[in-house]
Amino acid sequence: MDDRSRYEAVSSRDARFDGAFFFAVVTTGIYCRPSCPAVTPRRANVRFYPTAAAAQAGGFRACRRCRPDAVPGSAEWNVRADVVGRAMRLIGDGVVDREGVPGLAGRLGYSARQVQRQLNAELGAGPVALARAQRAHTARVLLQTTVLPVTEIAFAAGFASVRQFNDTIRRIYARTPSALRAEAGTGLGGGRATGLRAGIPLRLAHRGPYAAGAVFDLLGEGAVARVEELTGEPGRRTYRRTLRLPYGTGIVAVDEASPGPWLEARIHLTDLRDLTTAVQRLRRLFDLDADPYAVDEALTADPRLAPLVAARPGLRSPGAADPEEEAVRALVGRERAAELVERYGKVLDVPCGALTHVFPEPGVLAGAVTDPALRTLAAALADGQLRLDAGADRAEAEGVLATLPGVDRRTAALIRMRALGDPDVDPYGTPGAERWRPWRSYAVRHLETAVREAAPRAGRGHPQSSAPSQAPATSRQANSSTSVA
Repeated sequence: MDDRSRYEAVSSRDARFDGAFFFAVVTTGIYCRPSCPAVTPRRANVRFYPTAAAAQAGGFRACRRCRPDAVPGSAEWNVRADVVGRAMRLIGDGVVDREGVPGLAGRLGYSARQVQRQLNAELGAGPVALARAQRAHTARVLLQTTVLPVTEIAFAAGFASVRQFNDTIRRIYARTPSALRAEAGTGLGGGRATGLRAGIPLRLAHRGPYAAGAVFDLLGEGAVARVEELTGEPGRRTYRRTLRLPYGTGIVAVDEASPGPWLEARIHLTDLRDLTTAVQRLRRLFDLDADPYAVDEALTADPRLAPLVAARPGLRSPGAADPEEEAVRALVGRERAAELVERYGKVLDVPCGALTHVFPEPGVLAGAVTDPALRTLAAALADGQLRLDAGADRAEAEGVLATLPGVDRRTAALIRMRALGDPDVDPYGTPGAERWRPWRSYAVRHLETAVREAAPRAGRGHPQSSAPSQAPATSRQANSSTSVA
């Protein structure tokens, strides 16, 4: 987009571009999302920025009406496999907060100076500024949804000191932390134990239509006992699962029904420093940063897919809450994964209903299982030979998978599609799939969903396909074909 088309999007309050860019008004010192309901400013007074962090670095504060920090992330970072795209995914996962810029650069295989230069050149903000903007958003969420003490929130959001926290909040929101909290009516009572016990309610924003039913069907079909569960009636279901996080564990619940362009969620954490990471992993699992307008427009050009897209606008290609877990599950299948959880999984300190365990870590599996294929995969994950984190090089990871015994081409492609969130993967070698680039993962999901919904109710979850040209088998079938006894 050029600045003229960006201004047209702002003038029409086009929500399709929320998160794709931000605009700031020099006469007010405020930056907004494109769909902000305020009066459209004169073009001469508008400046455009690729990220909220860049607008903040330009001296602008967040709009109180449209809350630009709460928009979905740019879909560009899901698609791009270059160093900037990988860096943005790692920053979103909280790597800068945990490991600093040197840690980010080390994961990317570049020097800190090179990473700084590339991010500044393309995004107008370096890794520190991007991470600071994310910390501010996390702090605002905690201030407005919990009763935790302000000091506790400062460190939970990743700030090094309370002073840094106060200064950042004032600069970005033009209010003190206490004023932000007062606006939401959260109150000043309670403490850490109260906040952790109550959990953190969140609205996970997405852009455009969202075919929630198909996503929840897929997650329910592959749910592993003790780690995941799907409860409720279709249309009003709740997906719950446990998470292994950098500082502790978590339990998340996400509702299928929603009154707006978001998914309602609640997160319970043993350590609040994991909030940013937990939110980003949920966003990848539910594919909330996708651009359904671009995907649907491209796939509709194929006569075979056009009626499927029309029937399910906004169909997503779910990722993974834990990429290493997803790789193991892709290799061994659902039933064997449940056995691994029961035998080697970490038991939660406080089980919650049917959720009692966290999926076992690769290091535990590498030293315990006897199956050669699973042991080799777990060892590769544990020693870093195979990286599946948010900033992993997708082609490099698939190349490593191809060298591991027991991992065939389809399994490697499924891992790339789910664990690495690649939007352009066809695990089944479907004829004609090349014309679906760069959205082959979404085309595959459309074909799978059509077969699943057409199957008799008694057989639902095990759709049959006589050939890839009709529809690919479900990922669950593919997983079962590579199960390890």
